Amino acid sequence: MKIAYIASKVTLPGSPVRRSDAFEHDYMMNALVPAFAERGMSVSDIAWDDPRADWASYDAAIIGTTWDYWDRIDDFLDTLDAIGKQTRLFNSANMVRWNSRKTYLKDLESNGAHLIPTLWLDTVTPEAASGAFDALGSDDLVFKRQIGAGARDQFRLKRGEAIPAVSHPMMVQPFLKMIQVEGEISFIFVDGAFSHALIKRATNGDYRIQSEYGGQEEQITPSAEDLAAAQAIIGMLDQTPLYGRVDMLRGEEGQLLLMELELIEPYLYPKEGPELGNRLAAAIARQLEIAS
Repeated sequence: MKIAYIASKVTLPGSPVRRSDAFEHDYMMNALVPAFAERGMSVSDIAWDDPRADWASYDAAIIGTTWDYWDRIDDFLDTLDAIGKQTRLFNSANMVRWNSRKTYLKDLESNGAHLIPTLWLDTVTPEAASGAFDALGSDDLVFKRQIGAGARDQFRLKRGEAIPAVSHPMMVQPFLKMIQVEGEISFIFVDGAFSHALIKRATNGDYRIQSEYGGQEEQITPSAEDLAAAQAIIGMLDQTPLYGRVDMLRGEEGQLLLMELELIEPYLYPKEGPELGNRLAAAIARQLEIAS
């Protein structure tokens, strides 16, 4: 069986425009290829927008390091729709479409998820940005794109500072110091089952935890209470994703708050979860067996 690992031109090996954090793509392939081979499956990485791609020739396609989709969201979603008509797509195009705009957090909140207080600004004017400080009761805010990932175009703003020009719809949240104290906790799930967890910490002087900005990761064994909080988020979905990453931050009272539920193209940290490749291979094998 042939499996496509859907990547992007900015993460594929040998690309002249390869991202500085594309080594994470290599880590994923190193984890998947041997694990899938043990079950008689081959894995090939291919850019989502490669016009030569013959998606119908694959038995399944896994969305991987498509780390340029946010600036071409309509093309990306249309391409996933097309791929899903030619082969089994994980996660599904419908799930990705829902997860692609961070307003999905509103749906999860209505189902009981605990979020960081959030203000949604479809148009960021100086007046709206200034008003966000009073609306959220904070003098220190973080602005994030509603469609985006990896902290792209994200910025931190303190009351009184100059407001930069913003061309994207944004979500605004109070800056929580816990991101620099404990860090962001990520829980990885495969086919609904817990795989592994880790803490991501920013480098000194920063708050962004991505490796592109110097962030570091450490595998952890979460408490039963913390794991239950993350598992509850996965349980809120109408369908079980093949893979998912629940990113959480501890609030002042000790409870975990949902930052993101990553169902599109999250890095799944195989170095912190050595069984990830085997778990994904087994899950895909089950899915294809069910389909047949």
